[in-house]
Amino acid sequence: MIPANANPNFIVAIVGIGGSAGGVKAYKALLDALPIDTGMAFVIVSHILPTASSQLAEILSTRTKMTVMVASMEMPVLANHVYVGPPNADLLIEDCTFKVVSPRTRLSAPIDVFLTSLAEAMGARAIGIILSGYDGDGTDGCKHIKAKGGTTFAQDASAEAGDMPQSAQAAGCIDFVLPPDKIPAVLQKLARTFADKEV
Repeated sequence: MIPANANPNFIVAIVGIGGSAGGVKAYKALLDALPIDTGMAFVIVSHILPTASSQLAEILSTRTKMTVMVASMEMPVLANHVYVGPPNADLLIEDCTFKVVSPRTRLSAPIDVFLTSLAEAMGARAIGIILSGYDGDGTDGCKHIKAKGGTTFAQDASAEAGDMPQSAQAAGCIDFVLPPDKIPAVLQKLARTFADKEV
């Protein structure tokens, strides 16, 4: 990681957000409650079919004043930005830069792939959030984040499809179980803690 005093665009943490069925509603609720100046970067990876096209970046850009864009190869990750994973591609992160592998190498686990990469890249400054969706994508990724000292969240019973957040909770790798609109308050506290460590 780059020390804060060496980079004016220092990212206090990178937040990986995974969802599937019912996820768009949850993403909107989270962004609606999220301040635009946390110093964090937010990366949304949806578990969707490889053939599906997504207008998610356009949809979510109406819910926040942060810049929302589709992640692409060699794109730098900036604080106070929201990134959306590209369709039919594995999204990875290395040295605060995106890597894109297309087509997907693990069709059933794009969220796990990203969160595992995030854990390796950011260590204790990696944050994983598992929102509404079917199946168990994201659970292994959250295990990696916890193993590296990061922080994890899962959506509570408000999830339209509870499989993904419940799978992560059952694995014992989740720190906070909350509705999406309550997660930003905890993120702000974490951001202040990380920032204080850099002073």
